[in-house]
Amino acid sequence: MKAAELFIRCLENEEVQYIFGIPGEENLDLMDALLDSPIQFVLTRHEQGAAFMADVYGRLTGKAGVCLATLGPGATNLVTGVADANMDRAPLVAIAGQASTRRLHKESHQVLDLVNLFEPITQFSTQILSPEVIPEVVRKAFKVAEAEKPGCCFIDFPENIAEMPVEKQPLKRQSPLPPFPHPQKVQQAAELINQARYPIILAGNGVIRRQASAALHQFAEQFNIPVATTFMAKGAIPCSSPYSLGTIGLQAHDYIACGIDQADLVICIGYDVVEYPPQIWNPQARCHIVHLDSKPAEVDEHYIVQAGLVGDIAQALEALSRLCQPHPNSPYLPVKREVEKHLHQHDHDIGFPLKPQKILYDLRQALAPQDIIISDVGAHKMWIARLYQTLAPNTCLISNGFAAMGIALPGAIAAKLAKPDQVAVAVTGDAGFLMNVQELETAVRLKLALIVLIWNDASYGLIRWKQQNQFGRESHIDFTNPDFLKLADAFGAKGYRIESAAQLLPTLQQAIRDQCVVLIDCPVDYSENLKLTEELGKMVCPV
Repeated sequence: MKAAELFIRCLENEEVQYIFGIPGEENLDLMDALLDSPIQFVLTRHEQGAAFMADVYGRLTGKAGVCLATLGPGATNLVTGVADANMDRAPLVAIAGQASTRRLHKESHQVLDLVNLFEPITQFSTQILSPEVIPEVVRKAFKVAEAEKPGCCFIDFPENIAEMPVEKQPLKRQSPLPPFPHPQKVQQAAELINQARYPIILAGNGVIRRQASAALHQFAEQFNIPVATTFMAKGAIPCSSPYSLGTIGLQAHDYIACGIDQADLVICIGYDVVEYPPQIWNPQARCHIVHLDSKPAEVDEHYIVQAGLVGDIAQALEALSRLCQPHPNSPYLPVKREVEKHLHQHDHDIGFPLKPQKILYDLRQALAPQDIIISDVGAHKMWIARLYQTLAPNTCLISNGFAAMGIALPGAIAAKLAKPDQVAVAVTGDAGFLMNVQELETAVRLKLALIVLIWNDASYGLIRWKQQNQFGRESHIDFTNPDFLKLADAFGAKGYRIESAAQLLPTLQQAIRDQCVVLIDCPVDYSENLKLTEELGKMVCPV
C-alpha cells in the first residue's frame, strides 16, 4: 500500500472519527486514501477553524482531535488553534502536508521548517522521512497528546513520502494507568487538612479531565470543605451544591477570593497555574498549599506546596477520605450568600440593551443541565465565568490557558459532532464571532443544529473595560457590524434580533426548536463592567 494509506489506517487504529481541515496539493494522497476510510473528513473554511474544532473535540471526548492542513500558509493558519489546545490541555494531533524532501534543503515555494515552527506550541513535533516509521510516529503522537497533561502533537508529512510503497501495520494502542499517590504523601496531606481550621478547595480543569468530579463533590460534602473552581473547571462541582463557592479568576478581588484570603489551607485539586496565576490569589505567598494532581506542581514562588500528591485524582481523594476528619464549622457561608445575591440581582431586569446578568439568566433558563455552551474570549467571558450556573462537567467550556478569540463558533460545531444529543451554543462577542464567521457555512453544510448568541456592543468590550479602568478613556476599540440577520440568511442560517429584554428567553427556546443553525443578535449593556469594578473596589470581605 501507499504510505498515505498506511497513515490513514494508523488513524483508524487510534479510533479517529473526524478529521477537520482543508485539502491541498501536498496532501492529495492522504485525501484520496480517506475515500476508503470510515473516518469522516470535515471540510472547514479556514485552518484556524479546523484547529479550534479539533481543540474542543479533544476537550469534550478526551481523545485527540485531529486537524489537517497543507504546507506553508495552510500550516501556519493552524498555529493559533494548536497553541490554544496545547495551553488549555486539550489533546490534539495536527497534520500538515509538506513539499518533497528533494527540495527541503533550499529556498523553495511555500516551504517552511514546520517542525521547528510547531515545536514551542506542542509536546511532540516531527517529520516523517521514511514510510516505515509511520506506525511509530502516529502511535507516539496520540500517546503523548492524550497522556496527562494532554496537549498537542504535530506531524509533517512530505508529499513524496506519502506516495511511497510500504508494508507495515498500525501498532497496538497502549495507555498507561495513572499512578497511585504515595502513602507517605497521603498521610502528610491528611494531617495538614485535619490541622486546618479553615481549609478551602481550589479545583482546576484536571478534575474534569480525569473524570473526578463526583469524587471531588463527595470529598467536599464528607469533610465540609467549600470548593472554588477556576474558569476551566466550571461544573467540576454543581453550582447548586451548598459546598460550591462559585468561580474564581477575575483579576479584580472578588468575593470568592475572600475565601482564599481567610483560608489557612488551600487544597489545589487538578489545578494548573496556567488557568489562574498563583500571584493573583496568593500575592504574599502566605497560603499553605496541598497540591493534588496527575503531575507535580509547577515551580512558582507563589505556589510553594506543603504536601504534593501526584497520581490519579479520584484515587487520591478516596485515600485521603480514609484519613481525614470532618470540619464541623465552615466560615464561608457569608461568601456563599454574597455570591448568590449577586447571581440573581438582574434576573427580571427589563432594561435594554440587556445586562450581561440578564442574558446569562435567560440562557440558563433555556438550556437543560447537560447542554453545552462554548464561550469565546472577551468581556462576556468574564461574566460567563462569574455568573453562568454550571451543573455538570464539560457543559461550559472556556478557553483560559491561551484564551484565543474566535473559538466559539468552530468550538460549537465540534461540540455538536462530539455530543449530538446536547444543545450547543456559541456565546460570543461580535468581534470574536467575525474572526471565524466563515465556519457558518461549515455548520449549515453539515446540517447541524446549533445556536450562535452574539453579544453586540460594536467594540472590543473587554479592552474598553481595561482602558477605562486604567486610563479613564478609550483608544481605538469601536467598529461597525454587518446586519447579522442578513448575514445569517446569506449563509442559509436563521437569524433573530433581540429588541427588548422580554424577547430573549422565548427566542432562545424557539432557536432550540428550530433544529438548524441559528444566529441571535443580542445588544448588550456593558456599562455593567465598570459598575462591577467599582463594586469590587469597595468590597468588604464578608467572612
